[in-house]
Amino acid sequence: MAEQATIDRVKAAFAERFGGEPDLIAQAPGRVNLIGEHTDYNDGFVLPLAIDRGTVVAARRAGSEITVYAADFDAEDRFTFAERIDDAGPGDWRNYVRGMIAMLVELEMAPQGMELAIAGDVPQGAGLSSSASLEVAVGLAVASLAGAEIDPTLLAQLAQRAENEFAGCACGIMDQLVSARAEPEQALLIDCRSLECQPVPLPEHAAVLIVHSGVERGLVDSAYNERRRQCEQAAGHFGVLALRDAEEAQLASAEDLDELARMRARHVVTENARTLGAAEALAAGDMARLGRLMAESHASMRDDFEITVPAIDALVTILQREIGTEGGARMTGGGFGGCVIALLPQERVAAVVKAVRRDYRPPNGKPVMIHACRPAAGAGLV
Repeated sequence: MAEQATIDRVKAAFAERFGGEPDLIAQAPGRVNLIGEHTDYNDGFVLPLAIDRGTVVAARRAGSEITVYAADFDAEDRFTFAERIDDAGPGDWRNYVRGMIAMLVELEMAPQGMELAIAGDVPQGAGLSSSASLEVAVGLAVASLAGAEIDPTLLAQLAQRAENEFAGCACGIMDQLVSARAEPEQALLIDCRSLECQPVPLPEHAAVLIVHSGVERGLVDSAYNERRRQCEQAAGHFGVLALRDAEEAQLASAEDLDELARMRARHVVTENARTLGAAEALAAGDMARLGRLMAESHASMRDDFEITVPAIDALVTILQREIGTEGGARMTGGGFGGCVIALLPQERVAAVVKAVRRDYRPPNGKPVMIHACRPAAGAGLV
């Protein structure tokens, strides 16, 4: 959930832009993924949690035109339902909002006219799903304005479609689903084929640290879509619906499989196994086993999936060294920059933070951003 300061900021922005009070305020959190990277679009398993930062939307029914004000950019968008809602061009924040509204228009879950003011506190380009947070918050606000009670899983599916079709990113369902369905103090083991979600409690003594590498990333502009195509190619080679259905022994024995495709597939197959193991370890409070699985996950992302960067690898090395055996660290998110997640005993936090600030220098020259969080609740009305 977004912090109170962000809720207050969006209220003030709404009053200044549109006058008066909104009819309702909706929020949706960003997320961080403990383990299970690039497995979601392969019908696999992921283990994310919602964070205590998010997007807030103040909304009010109004006339027959949609007016959207993004307080973070001091920018406005206006459009109507009279013609097809089109995307606004590559990399434009408007695409996420327009796409989400277009999905709800299809289902007759959107009023003809409305005023929306939006603000968020999820760091952009950090791999913490600011885009999914925006989509889910907008979707909940718009559907609620229309008087519709929208199922959280349907909300996440519409948000995924919006990102695929309007923002041009072939993302899986993880980010949107955890933003919509997360529970406080729980990670969420998601089966990305069935969309079944199983809450997994974090040990009370465990702390979650999110450390920004200082390398911003953008999924649409990165090799994310390329990795997805490579995974689909490998699944086709084995004649399976998705790499979730492949086994590690198959990869080793397939002599006619391209080596690059073998590497990509090996990451996904082994990452699924690691994710299921991590959920078991987390539920049992076995921080040592969880740390080993996180280390193996990072090595697989670095060597087989090739989505880390030197700054990320250096940061993970520092964190793993300082945490020791009772916890671990790995890159989180789509790759090519962004953040590292660490899970460690609460009593180790101060020493680990001190070591990171001493030994790590972000490439952007800014002070290293470290955020300690507990798992937050999913989307809701404020």
